[in-house]
Amino acid sequence: MSYETVIGLEVHLQLKTATKAFCGCSTTFGRKPNSQTCPVCLGFPGSMPVLNEEAFLFAVKVALALNCKIQDLIKFDRKNYYYPDLPKNFQISQYDMPLSYSGFLDIFGRDNTKKRIEIKRVHLEEDAGKLIHQGCDNSSLVDFNRSGMPLLEIVTEPDIDSPQDAYAYLIKLKSILEYLKVSDCDMEKGSLRCDANISVRKSGERNLGTKVELKNMNTFKGVRVALEYEVKRQISLVESKENVAQETRLWDAQKEVTISMRSKEEAEDYRYFPEPDLVPFVVDKSVIEKIRQSLPELPEAKSLRLVKEFGISEYDAGVLTSQQELADYFEACAKLYPDRKVIANWMMGDIMSQLNLRNISINELRLFPDGLAGLLKMVDTGIISGKMAKSVLAEAIETGFGPEELVKKKALSQISDAAKIEEIMKVVLEREAKTVKDYKLGKKTAFTFLVGQIMKETKGRANPAIVNELLKKRLEQ
Repeated sequence: MSYETVIGLEVHLQLKTATKAFCGCSTTFGRKPNSQTCPVCLGFPGSMPVLNEEAFLFAVKVALALNCKIQDLIKFDRKNYYYPDLPKNFQISQYDMPLSYSGFLDIFGRDNTKKRIEIKRVHLEEDAGKLIHQGCDNSSLVDFNRSGMPLLEIVTEPDIDSPQDAYAYLIKLKSILEYLKVSDCDMEKGSLRCDANISVRKSGERNLGTKVELKNMNTFKGVRVALEYEVKRQISLVESKENVAQETRLWDAQKEVTISMRSKEEAEDYRYFPEPDLVPFVVDKSVIEKIRQSLPELPEAKSLRLVKEFGISEYDAGVLTSQQELADYFEACAKLYPDRKVIANWMMGDIMSQLNLRNISINELRLFPDGLAGLLKMVDTGIISGKMAKSVLAEAIETGFGPEELVKKKALSQISDAAKIEEIMKVVLEREAKTVKDYKLGKKTAFTFLVGQIMKETKGRANPAIVNELLKKRLEQ
């Protein structure tokens, strides 16, 4: 029996504003617990919320970038529920009239074909506080610094049919959000969080299966692995003729299993009603259009331009535009060095490897675009070999010295003088007379050994092409 997977994602994005969604408290991360609170974000009686204009404009920017329609009338609602980190016992959110609706995001799915993921809504709300359980024995502590932080909730339709496509959607979405500079998108700080709704059904069935919500996934890889586990769990229950409970489940990353948390609430359980302290309002169309015109060149458009302008492959362009800083670095190099494919290869190979090894971003790399361009020119002109260039690049990143400075300082210039190589080769051939004899008797591997010995004698500085040419000529005399 074959099954279909149905997945919908809810992404919560903390906006990078100086103050909270409805009050003037600071949003700075890492401050002393409960030091960034006031009567408004703590829900004291009589306190009055005021909408943060920057948060609203950021929300509109994201909605437009995701091809959403903006609501004519903007209204906020109260979402009522009790939880220790929610001091008001309600959350200011949006229910039946979200800020925006009917958007979409195109991805390349697991079969490498373009898929459109419909976005149901993008709306603005406030965050709850944070419960701290570690080091508290049989109790928990509450930090209200996060309470009232401006959040954007981005909700897809149940259009995603595999964990891999869910992962691809999240990667693409994060890339767009980083280009917009509305959030730091740091999952470790809780700036970007994702919940997933998942169900399975027999192939060909129209009715959806029982939906399960997954929480506590702290990485995009974690989302993918949790969904893969949940697909197997639900299929196993269906095949055993057991019911799949409609519930919220937590992902245990260490055990790689989902754990039942609570029965899943429906919208009516939250008793939504309009927020009486925030007056509904209409946004002038000219404001929306001004924000639309201010949108930066987004990843997909930038990728198409790089292919057209620099002749690199779609794959290379997709990787390089996944982060705006990577794309900017590539374009800066492309102005200094003509072979853009070579630049792309070095960036996607050695440079990405160094970034991962050091766990740093391209902005923290101690090798500027003019340094990489200079390194590649030294390879082209034969000053250093390609192999040597790799070690020079690593040392340049480690020390902060420019590649040209390092080559000069360490006397790493490639030896291309035929006469000098001949002298060194003569010494090696006299020393390795037996190997020379083996070569002349037909042992072809002896040639490689002799090349290696000459390169060793020159500490890797001899031009390999010239070494091969001169050695072959000498051995065949």
